[in-house]
Amino acid sequence: MPAADGTPLLAHSLVIGVSGHRKLHGDDVPALQARVRAFLVDLQAQQPDLPLALLSSLAEGSDQLVAQVALDLGLRVVAPLPLPMDLYRADFEIEALQALEQLLPRVEVLSLPLVSGTSREAVSLRGPARDQQYAQAGIFVSDHCHVLLALWDGQPSDQLGGTAQVVEFHLHGVMRGALDRQPAAASPLGPGQENIVHHLPAARDGDAPPADLRGRWLTEDGACAPDAPPPAGFARMFERQAGFVHDAGKYADAIDEARQDDSEDAARCPVWRTFGTADWLARAYQQRVARVLRTTYVLVALMGFAFFTYTDVISDDLVIYAFLVLFAIGSGLALLANRRQWQRKYLDYRTLAEGLRVQSYWRRAGIVVPGSRTTAHENFLQKQDTELGWIRNVMRGASVDGMRVATAADEAQVDAVVREWIGTPDGDGQLAYYGSASRRRARLHHRAERIARICIGLGVASAALLALFAHRLDDQVKLVLVSGMGILSVAAAVQEAYMHKKADKELIRQYGFMQRIFAGAKRLLDGLGDDPAERRRVLVALGEAALTEHAEWSLMHRERPLPTSRI
Repeated sequence: MPAADGTPLLAHSLVIGVSGHRKLHGDDVPALQARVRAFLVDLQAQQPDLPLALLSSLAEGSDQLVAQVALDLGLRVVAPLPLPMDLYRADFEIEALQALEQLLPRVEVLSLPLVSGTSREAVSLRGPARDQQYAQAGIFVSDHCHVLLALWDGQPSDQLGGTAQVVEFHLHGVMRGALDRQPAAASPLGPGQENIVHHLPAARDGDAPPADLRGRWLTEDGACAPDAPPPAGFARMFERQAGFVHDAGKYADAIDEARQDDSEDAARCPVWRTFGTADWLARAYQQRVARVLRTTYVLVALMGFAFFTYTDVISDDLVIYAFLVLFAIGSGLALLANRRQWQRKYLDYRTLAEGLRVQSYWRRAGIVVPGSRTTAHENFLQKQDTELGWIRNVMRGASVDGMRVATAADEAQVDAVVREWIGTPDGDGQLAYYGSASRRRARLHHRAERIARICIGLGVASAALLALFAHRLDDQVKLVLVSGMGILSVAAAVQEAYMHKKADKELIRQYGFMQRIFAGAKRLLDGLGDDPAERRRVLVALGEAALTEHAEWSLMHRERPLPTSRI
């Protein structure tokens, strides 16, 4: 799906990051080009629904080599540059500079800012400040790619921002001596649970070529066998991302029609565009899951009614046939929903949409900019399994999509984000949504509890009637009362199971908590005056709280699968 300007979104692509030696062994370059080309072609063949895109800083050597191969294959290349262009050009020798000048018109340049606390004068000279800029570029590529391609001799190195350190950072979230930044992962699991490197052995200029030139995948757990496919978990992760892209294309017309209500600022934000896609898909699959859930429990109740009717009221074969037909319909419906993964898609797309919502508002408020140390995807869903890494992968691509579009990020824009995101209790925004959603859920839950209590009360009354007047009632009436007790018990049990599956109690508490969070943020923002920096700090805290809650919501619902085996 393209952005508003027609450019394909990185959020809908498989993004390859590049890191490698600047001085490659000259005799190995042609063979290395062929190996890079073979890797990209093979990866595209494995994931035909995910267009490949490249993140390359266009540094001398490996970066330029991979970028040239990618461009020759027709791939999109985004170039996050570590230095201002004039200073960056000074880092190249004549031949490499000529290659850079030929590449620049064919790529999308993304200039990274100077590291906080440094100056143009400091980075104009070789030394620690300049090394920090290259480390920042390596971290940026690692943070925003789905696969890191390393053209590297495999040897450790203490060079700040060098390939060895970028690989270590990508797999373990650590870069010794790098700029002060938030850890790549706040949880004990670390980023390596979903980060992967493809290592193509490459010798430095002057060194002997590696004995084994076969590529291999590297994960946090170690290296795979040479020429082996990526671990199964990563393959499923890419397949699920491809499934999202497929669904986005399948329903593109309906999704575009729903964008008519977007504000002007939101329409210009590529992150919001991806949010709109994920939000529409989440609502569509939510409706399917809700219909399956209601139908399943109604069928279970009818099966219970048929059973008690056959045993206590009408011993007719038609009742048994009806029972079997209800069972077949329910089983078929549940099988269809699970085979097409409706619930999994609903939960995944809703989780993605809420992450993108935060990401878009942060971007529009000037919180996330190129080189920023605050990214919505960085600590989102770290406690979930590897397969959910595709959600963070989409957010990685969406983050770069957003950085490509300039935003004012001034006081007026921060005000607009506050109005649109938080809103007022009686107007728009999340504050009004959580308030109304909490009240609506509470009403529905209380009504369901009343129905369950009525069913139980009627059942108990039937039992009391039998106990008091058993000697006066004929056998047929007794059978009807016993059957009624069973049917009412089934109705109460099904209602209780349905409420548990919907997680109404938990959602009411969660919505109430989120309403308090947004209300607290609004009070803080109202008392801060017009200081954009302070207002942004509140928005960062609000976004982090929202991301945490959405991750908990996702985990809670995953523990309540559709009742396929219980029908």
